[in-house]
Amino acid sequence: MVRRAITVHGVVQGVGFRPFVHAAATARGLAGWVRNRADGVRIEVEGPAPAVEDFVKALACEAPPAACLTRVNVSEVPPRHEHAFLILDSDPDAPPQPTVPADLATCPECLEEVAAFGERRFRYPFTNCTRCGPRWTLIESLPYDRPRTSMKRFVPCADCEAEYRDPGDRRFHAQPIACPTCGPRVSMLASDGSRLAEDDAALRGAAETLREGRVLALRGLGGFHLLVDATSPEAVALLRQRKRRPEKPFAVMFPSLQVLRSCCEVSPEEAAVLTSPAAPILLLRRRASGGAAVSVAETVAPGNPWLGALLPYTPLHGLLLEAVGRPLVCTSGNLSDEPLCIDSEEALARLHGVADRFLIHDRPIVRPVDDSVARLTPEGLQVLRRARGYAPLPLPLPGAPCLLGLGGQLKGTVALCVGEQVVVSQHLGDLGSLEGARLLERTVADLLRLLEARPVALACDLHPDYASSRLAERLSGEWGVPLMRVQHHHAHVAACVAEHGLSGPVLGLAWDGAGLGTDGALWGGEALVVEGAGFRRVAHLRPFSLPGGERALREPRRAALGLLHEVDGAGALMHLREAFAAREGEVLVAMLDRGLQSPRTTSMGRLFDAVATLSGIRAQAGFEGQAAMALEFAAGEGEEDPYPLPLGDGVPAVADWEPLVRALLSDRTRGVPPPLMAARFHAALAVLAESIAVRVGLPRVVLSGGCFQNLRLLRNVQARLRTRGIEVLWPRQYPPNDGGLSLGQVAVAARWFEEEHDVSRHPR
Repeated sequence: MVRRAITVHGVVQGVGFRPFVHAAATARGLAGWVRNRADGVRIEVEGPAPAVEDFVKALACEAPPAACLTRVNVSEVPPRHEHAFLILDSDPDAPPQPTVPADLATCPECLEEVAAFGERRFRYPFTNCTRCGPRWTLIESLPYDRPRTSMKRFVPCADCEAEYRDPGDRRFHAQPIACPTCGPRVSMLASDGSRLAEDDAALRGAAETLREGRVLALRGLGGFHLLVDATSPEAVALLRQRKRRPEKPFAVMFPSLQVLRSCCEVSPEEAAVLTSPAAPILLLRRRASGGAAVSVAETVAPGNPWLGALLPYTPLHGLLLEAVGRPLVCTSGNLSDEPLCIDSEEALARLHGVADRFLIHDRPIVRPVDDSVARLTPEGLQVLRRARGYAPLPLPLPGAPCLLGLGGQLKGTVALCVGEQVVVSQHLGDLGSLEGARLLERTVADLLRLLEARPVALACDLHPDYASSRLAERLSGEWGVPLMRVQHHHAHVAACVAEHGLSGPVLGLAWDGAGLGTDGALWGGEALVVEGAGFRRVAHLRPFSLPGGERALREPRRAALGLLHEVDGAGALMHLREAFAAREGEVLVAMLDRGLQSPRTTSMGRLFDAVATLSGIRAQAGFEGQAAMALEFAAGEGEEDPYPLPLGDGVPAVADWEPLVRALLSDRTRGVPPPLMAARFHAALAVLAESIAVRVGLPRVVLSGGCFQNLRLLRNVQARLRTRGIEVLWPRQYPPNDGGLSLGQVAVAARWFEEEHDVSRHPR
């Protein structure tokens, strides 16, 4: 007889791990106990040595699917001659570690219960078990137990309590357990807050609101959604007008995979992602609408061959979709550029005039968590917005102390390193508004409180006017800890390096809209050699000016004018007669002549915008990146001869876009179709990437930055580099856009700490 003490670290709370341990031990006739600790799960197990050893192997091999074990420590302790295996009360005294999973989509067994007449939870919107349901959106403190969640106000009834105590039930120790007798309830409110209906009547009323073409605000798992009938152009137009989102694509929730297949191409691998516990919004190829039984309005994603599609991931969503009987636009419950609403009173105030009815519930939401967005590439899944289903799953960062990264200004996230693991917060959105800045501050406080963390240093972007940079500066002063300002594109590359656990120097191509460079200019078409905490800028695009600065984000024609002014001066307007009124163009040229409000940039994103304008594809944009997306879609998938984009000989080498622009203008004069010009431009960028990689000579290249959300660009660059025998890596679990900056900042700060305390570098 032997006894072993086992500590399991990783994502092991809220995934049914203790019930699994109990079942594994009792099946082998072992005694002992299991309990949650704030830093993981602690087990003591006793019995015949072979059975104990088999049990230890089973911990890793047979753990629940949502569990992720990072470390299992086993030690020998004296036998106690116990006769039963128990689940003990949690021990809150250990220092907290990242042990909690993301929110999990409803499992098939719970869906069957909700659909089965006569079951206790028939049509109950908050059905869950140890394998599914809310986690990150309801946890208030660790270790994970019901009294430390927002479910503490709901006292389980006798039936739920019996299920919770039954080792043979899949709700054995399910902390959010609930039923119609004792759990949360739904209500429907008018826009003035008056209560119109409750429970099933509220669901029926909400469905009727949608069938009538009106806008419904739904309080879901991590905040509010705005819903309309996705098959009705009129309903979609109404939502666009009220939400102030004229053209940006909406996501669509489909009642079933079968209905989704009638509107989009869905491979078996994509179907597996859609029905996985993460259940993200997945970008899928749209089918032609002709003859389809269900047709999503073109205005849901105008001019876009892709559709962001998802399936119901809670019983509440599923019941509503079933009642409506058609796909629904399912977009974040906010106005454009504002944070997600999570509280009902807040939603009634902020969404007044947007939603006609509100379907709410009384389960408090601890933190806002939006839907994740992903796509499937030939190499696997790539996350473009990391939130529900993925946050706050941690990433190992060996040797790192406790560090806090505040991210950027757009697509904000916060990264906290605790116990050599990094937790990156859910997507927070854009932080330029007062509400966005407050959400950032609340998220920082929430993570620090939950993990009882005390950072020894902070990291932020170089840009001093970001809300994240201002908060970092204030906290650094209040806490008396150093602040490390990390260059924007360095952070992009470092995030990918950390995700893949790389060491040694890498060449990073960081291509995006803009980030402040070390020289005070706006960078964005960068090639950096990154090693440790430092980087060298080895190549970049030739700079040009942006008349009006940030206004160029919504007016690609301004980027085109700045580009042409660089080579033709006042003659630039000759090529843009249709893009500007005469007086307007003259004013902008005068600004460029004098350098007034015309910052210099090496931005690849703005080069995309300029080419979109010059090729006749898009001169104005309803949202950032729209022109670049249109250029990508126009290019299609065929291969064409590249435009010339030579790389100079200096250090850093400068990629001169002037020959490309002159060749493009020549093509336009000859009547070359815009799709061909778009394809030749994409090919030119792939050749440029190859030229830089060959010049630098490193065997490994990292691709990051928002431009690499362009699937054609990503594939073209990968193909070029691989033919040279170069290993190519890009962000997969974390976004290539600014949502990954906080991770990169923490990674750079960790390397800086490592180098500062390396005796071989600093001998005494």
